[in-house]
Amino acid sequence: MDNSICQVYEDEIQSLEEEIKLLAEKYEDSQQESTFFSDEEILMSIKSFQRESERHESLSDLIAQLESLETDLSFLKKFTGIQFTSHFKKTVEKTRNRTVRKHRLSGNCYSLSFQLEFQLLEMQNKENVSAVVTDLGIIMESGEDSDMSKFVSSTEEHGNLLRFFRSLSSYAEWYEHRRCTFLHFKGKYPDIVTLPEGLLGDYIILRNPKYSGFELMIVWKIHIDEEGRTTPVLDLLTKVPEQVLEQKMATIENAPACFRSMLLLFGIETALENLIKVIGLEK
Repeated sequence: MDNSICQVYEDEIQSLEEEIKLLAEKYEDSQQESTFFSDEEILMSIKSFQRESERHESLSDLIAQLESLETDLSFLKKFTGIQFTSHFKKTVEKTRNRTVRKHRLSGNCYSLSFQLEFQLLEMQNKENVSAVVTDLGIIMESGEDSDMSKFVSSTEEHGNLLRFFRSLSSYAEWYEHRRCTFLHFKGKYPDIVTLPEGLLGDYIILRNPKYSGFELMIVWKIHIDEEGRTTPVLDLLTKVPEQVLEQKMATIENAPACFRSMLLLFGIETALENLIKVIGLEK
């Protein structure tokens, strides 16, 4: 064999041996580096990884709970009209079996706003936990409604939050219904219907353009007793010129009774509509 060819083979073999030696050294270095981590450090790393995984699972649970609460609040608003806009809570006293927290709530029920401030006393024993509302204060923006003022005073005295919210929902729903009804007839009969106190007032006036001084006042009160029972009360008052009164005395005198009968037969909206048509106020 030619000497030059043998030299090429020898050089190639030497190069391979050097490469194998270098790879072996790298392998030994990596093995030594892995021994630098003790069993305790490896265990801590595993636990840290597990905590991180649990944190992500916990975060997912919190997000799911938040979405569930948002759904419940949305249902509460649609069902009762109540929406809370702010809440402040402060722990006043805390012992082993007794906790006193001060709460301040603000919100709306349909178009009515309210503010509540109270203390919640929680007592815990081996069997159960009891809670008592004390120092209840209520601010309502319902105008000068004496019935509502009496109801609020009674609720503050007894500290009955459940009754307050249940009755507020019913009262505010009638309040909103009255406002929408007044708005409807004012829009449909703008030359006839007058709202002296605006949409939040409790009466409207109908004026006949054919007769100067001829007016009908429809009063719509929302009665709420001290127990929270809510009832709409409507009545008709007349203001008639003397010459018209002389001609149609019986008709005018019977108008309020006829109006109340229409309310029972047809309901509020239809009774109002029929009243306008019957007395000739429709264009």
